Amino acid sequence: MPTMTKDELIERLKKYEWKDVEFKLCQNDVSKDVYKTVSAFSNTEGGHLVFGISDIDGKFDIVGVTRVDEVQGAFLSCLKSGSKLGKPVSVEEGRIEEGDKTLLVFFIPEASRKDKPVYLNGDIRQSYKRSGGGDYKCGDKDIERYLRDSSDTTFDNQPLNSYDAEDFFDESAVKAYRRFYLEKNQNKHADLSDSKFLEELGFVVDSDDRMVPNRAGLLMFGKSKLILKEVPRGIVDFQKINSHCDDWTPDTRWNDRLFVEENLFNTWVAISEKFISISEIPFSLDSSTQMRKDEPVDYIAFREAAVNLLMHQDYGDSTRTPHVKIFKDRISFWNPGDAFSSVDVLIDGGEKELRNPVIVRAFRQIGLSEQAGTGIRAIMRKCRDLGYVPAQIKNDKSDKSFRLDIVKHSLITERQVLFQSQLGVSLTDNEASVFALACQKPSITVPDVKSVILTNNSESLKIVNRLLTQRLIEPVAEDYSWKLAEHLREKYEPAKPISADQGETDQVPDTGGNLVTDQVPDTGGNLVTDQVTTRPDVALITELSDQQMRTLLFCEAPRKLTEIMVELGLSHRAFFRNKHLLPLIRANLVAMSYPEEPNHPEQAYTITDSGLALITKLHELEKRNQTNDETNND
Repeated sequence: MPTMTKDELIERLKKYEWKDVEFKLCQNDVSKDVYKTVSAFSNTEGGHLVFGISDIDGKFDIVGVTRVDEVQGAFLSCLKSGSKLGKPVSVEEGRIEEGDKTLLVFFIPEASRKDKPVYLNGDIRQSYKRSGGGDYKCGDKDIERYLRDSSDTTFDNQPLNSYDAEDFFDESAVKAYRRFYLEKNQNKHADLSDSKFLEELGFVVDSDDRMVPNRAGLLMFGKSKLILKEVPRGIVDFQKINSHCDDWTPDTRWNDRLFVEENLFNTWVAISEKFISISEIPFSLDSSTQMRKDEPVDYIAFREAAVNLLMHQDYGDSTRTPHVKIFKDRISFWNPGDAFSSVDVLIDGGEKELRNPVIVRAFRQIGLSEQAGTGIRAIMRKCRDLGYVPAQIKNDKSDKSFRLDIVKHSLITERQVLFQSQLGVSLTDNEASVFALACQKPSITVPDVKSVILTNNSESLKIVNRLLTQRLIEPVAEDYSWKLAEHLREKYEPAKPISADQGETDQVPDTGGNLVTDQVPDTGGNLVTDQVTTRPDVALITELSDQQMRTLLFCEAPRKLTEIMVELGLSHRAFFRNKHLLPLIRANLVAMSYPEEPNHPEQAYTITDSGLALITKLHELEKRNQTNDETNND
């Protein structure tokens, strides 16, 4: 059997859903390096081990396991007994028959945070993590991060015995926080002193018969000098960078910067004010109060993401500073500390296991965080309201870091609206949004669908199945991911834009024929038979020319060809008809009064229901984009 690359082997076995995969020989016994991979999978995001594959210089061959039962039994016994890895490791086993060869498959799930790190031979220094398809030994900082997250007492709830409950806090920060709190909680605890208020809310605790702040109390309200002592790397590095993200390099200097080393409440105020100060704020009125709304349209999405960064970062990580980078095309948030849940679960909303539950509660009590979950769902909702593609998330279990990007790219573009209007199917708003995402990404998954329509797995799969039934998408791997259907990918290739004045500049000189009675034979094909948009030789319209848009608007009532051309100020019938009118008819955006008789003397043209729907959606899109552009312009 010829050898294969790893990608070719995965393609051959693609009917199986791999999360991360490592191939091992293990024909007659279990090799020692297998357990490094078990440790790495357990400490990162889990993955599959496949026995019976030879790997020679990156070339793979299916050789099969010879002593199937013995190898499987020995491996499972070792994992379940905990003799090699210090604790039992759960595993799901299976077999693949490839011809006369048997492959053993084992799924190693990610360990819980309390069980990390998983290490070999009772030596914590033999902890491994998974990165880039390989197994790497954890460094001291990696191990410290695992141990910090595995503690029964969360890091933010640990008492700080070296500080006193009466003088650790910044009075102005507590006073400002209490104003928010009183407004949100009907003047609750208004009669308490500041120290008693902090005690009541769980920021001051009893430790050895003495009242002291916990880490959450210090981080939320501590004096600046104490914050510098406990978090020497700073709380957040806020930068404005006048370039697109893809054009940026680490040696590119920021254009504006705010490096914050204050408590979390003051940090939130500082970066919020900074974001508003560098944004172009459109003037608008609140319809209910008629008061000016002087905040950027994407402020709520920014606020949710910024609060998320402050609440969930690993404050025990003293070497890596969180950052917020404001690019022209996106806002990027990065912090040390991965989320304990998967991205899929984060999008679902609801209660989650939290790194800093006391800090999260502090922000919730003044209305700056979702009442449940991590705020990811709220961020996704705001991106949807703004018409953006879903926020991009990288929950890096290997690096133990979290990145979220609010990408200022439209999900439904004018080109997408035009494309969908020619598909010959009726899509709901949710279906249209998911289809638009499939047009922009190489493939989409259930979490991708959920990030767009903010629903559960079952409803997301219903949307997917509807698009599959209409042959708009097709599976990449069974029950795993989907991509734009092949017959549509070619039609969605970018087309050369048609300029607003191209009709006039490209006109063929008028030969003097009568525009009403002298019907020049059409050189572009029959106007009846070419209406079918599924013909492989008929390209879809990917951008409307100015003449086509004006034609659609003018043809809300039946119009003759001469009327349309007079309205548009054009003189050459054949060019207009072939270049602008015929594509509208083929796309079912304009219909003829006498489709069976193209040359009928009373022939007229009227916008179709699809054309009217297109105009409506384009107007809605233009209105939303104008609002967003006013905010995003530098």
